[in-house]
Amino acid sequence: GFRRAIRGGWLMLHYQPRSPGNETARLGLVVAKKLLKRSVDRNRVKRVVREQFRQIRESLPPYDLIVRLAAKPGPLDNGRLAEDFLTLLGKLRRSSVKQEEK
Repeated sequence: GFRRAIRGGWLMLHYQPRSPGNETARLGLVVAKKLLKRSVDRNRVKRVVREQFRQIRESLPPYDLIVRLAAKPGPLDNGRLAEDFLTLLGKLRRSSVKQEEK
């Protein structure tokens, strides 16, 4: 059911509104082995994204979010990953606001 997606530099964000009664956003993560061979790298991606999510979860609309690593990052850079994720969430916020205005 996750038709809608926003593409970032490295990450892809799939999202759908949660059913009524759920007030908070939920996060799922997919980091393919194909893109990052080493488990330490895959875990690092997840850790960075989870950490960002935790900090701004309160301010997010109640969506189910799935974050997928879409491109192979060159050197893994926590800052850039975090930035990419936050940029995606910014776009999501704007698009969810637009939908409410309709």
